[in-house]
Amino acid sequence: MRVRPAHEDDLPAVMNVLDGAMLEVDAASVRERIVGGDDVAGGVLVAVAEGRVLGACVVDPPAAESEGAHVEAIAVRPGRRGQGVGSTLVDAATDRWGPLTAEFDQDVRPFYESLGFTVERLDGGRFRGRRG
Repeated sequence: MRVRPAHEDDLPAVMNVLDGAMLEVDAASVRERIVGGDDVAGGVLVAVAEGRVLGACVVDPPAAESEGAHVEAIAVRPGRRGQGVGSTLVDAATDRWGPLTAEFDQDVRPFYESLGFTVERLDGGRFRGRRG
């Protein structure tokens, strides 16, 4: 498995993974991040094995280097969960953009905590985490 920036032709597979995780992410926004993403800016990272997208991480890139980036969505194909795909995507995003933040629900809190995110409760039962 390797992680790389998503290409425009990855959009259907990326949306399939995100939809499979029941995440509400706008395809136009994801397309914009893929098309606009480059080695310096931000976008979408995909974990790929044997030509198949196993997981995707959609990131709102940092406005300045010191700010880091915000994980808008991260998802892994159901059959590949628990195999380190999500962890590898988060590590690659950290390497690429520096500190990361994310907002999430209680059910994925253990995932973020296992990756070293410091977590705080927000209003409405959501959580915010920061890594790096």
